[in-house]
Amino acid sequence: MAELNNPQNDEDYGNAVHNAQLSPVEQAAIVLLSIGEEPAAAVLRCLTREELLEVTQVMSRMSGIKVESVKTAMQTFFDDYRQQSGVHGASRSYLKRSLDLALGGDLANTVLNNIYGDELRPKMARLQWASPKWLAEYISNEHVQMQAVFLAFLPPALAGQIIDALPADGRDLVLLNLARMEEVDRDLLLELDELVMRCLSSFDSQSTSVEGIRQAAEILNRLPGNRAQMVELLRAHDPDVVSKIELSMYDFFILGNQSEVAITRIIEEVPLEQWAIALKGAEVSIRDAILKTMPKRQAQAFEDMMRRAGPMPLSRIEQTRQEIMATVKALADVGEIEIQLFAEQVIE
Repeated sequence: MAELNNPQNDEDYGNAVHNAQLSPVEQAAIVLLSIGEEPAAAVLRCLTREELLEVTQVMSRMSGIKVESVKTAMQTFFDDYRQQSGVHGASRSYLKRSLDLALGGDLANTVLNNIYGDELRPKMARLQWASPKWLAEYISNEHVQMQAVFLAFLPPALAGQIIDALPADGRDLVLLNLARMEEVDRDLLLELDELVMRCLSSFDSQSTSVEGIRQAAEILNRLPGNRAQMVELLRAHDPDVVSKIELSMYDFFILGNQSEVAITRIIEEVPLEQWAIALKGAEVSIRDAILKTMPKRQAQAFEDMMRRAGPMPLSRIEQTRQEIMATVKALADVGEIEIQLFAEQVIE
């Protein structure tokens, strides 16, 4: 940022703004340059001497700012405005007129579409509780472009499940339309909003699926007091369900949350061959936690073993991870290690 604050000339400064993430002062400068002299002057009168000097210095050095930089600054401004102003009554037409004056029609439409797209996401988030198959059936009669934009606002995992449940003869066109999508025009966003509202209305009368095993495991992981006693009470009622809960509690990915002392003891107990299989495709944080705890020579041997192992069937990887976590649970049960079952804030 020092280079941005002390540019050698206007051209260098413009290039720096294009190539780096905009600072808050740079974004403020772009907004002020966009709104015209009189509105900018009204804003500047509200600033302290230091703030005024800082922002006007940046404004004086700006030239040839790219459209993307203007879009970023204006988008941030309106996002902050909606969150902090406490004013919720600005209509789309009001914002459209304001942005037209500040930016011109084409750029105003782009920013406006981004703003209204953001408002759609909370509504779409409610649909994550719906069955993918039900969602696929609901949108299957929509035109391909609408199906694609519907999927664009959902998490990739859920979108993938919906694609899988759509009729096989049309999936490729839906994905193709999604891949070609860069911006969504306002008419399509309004149409999507209507579709989502209809979908939510229908969804309210549907049953909701819940991952009971996973939820129970998460609750037990955070349960204060004697967790083991509660598990045994549950086991007396239904040992099969408790076995599934324990598998979920001791998920392989919790290894990334463990102390170096615990990891060291687990490494002593688990053969390198098992690690070489279990860490295939694992998150970088888990691999790093294991590797940095291994002695140097052992870590080198492990890396060689990983390279020689080659691709592995997913079923074998999952089985090996379960075997490792059974060992981890056994060590925890006899008190040899203390396991942190969820990512909890720690204090030195």
